[in-house]
Amino acid sequence: MYTIDYLEKEHDLIINLTNNIEKNSLKILNGEDVDVEFFRNVIIFIRKFADGEHHKKEEDILFKYMILELGDLANKLITNGMLVEHDMARFYVRELEKYLDEYEKEKTQRNKLFIINYAMSYAELLRRHVDKENNVVYTFANRALSDEIKKTIEAEMKERVKEEEALEEEKNDLIKKLNI
Repeated sequence: MYTIDYLEKEHDLIINLTNNIEKNSLKILNGEDVDVEFFRNVIIFIRKFADGEHHKKEEDILFKYMILELGDLANKLITNGMLVEHDMARFYVRELEKYLDEYEKEKTQRNKLFIINYAMSYAELLRRHVDKENNVVYTFANRALSDEIKKTIEAEMKERVKEEEALEEEKNDLIKKLNI
């Protein structure tokens, strides 16, 4: 299914981002200063692409149809699982940004600690989240959705991907900056 293949490809990019978040967090633990520019670019990438594009495609397209078509089990899986985790990720990013701002004002160990905490909380959440989506949610959708609904999802997904092409250059620039 095109939609799932596309979303899984985006997951690969997100996992690469989490690996670089971990590498940069370890540098801080090893005594280096916080690479504020790196973490600012992480936040931009997450907000515009990991959340702004990827999560929105899931929420607006795939998850919407799963809830509509697959009943209570899908509703619980999506609403109480995946959407809660999307919100948790947004919280971690807000807190990371807050402590980056604080660090720029005052380069304390406490601010470094919270930068590492929220950066790694995001990274670990997304690693587990991606695994659940790839191995449970997407598998369930692919198996349980009717061919007719899959065609509808595919059409909406292709339209959304086409709309996102306008931001492709910015996305590629961030990918290079973040080495993902």
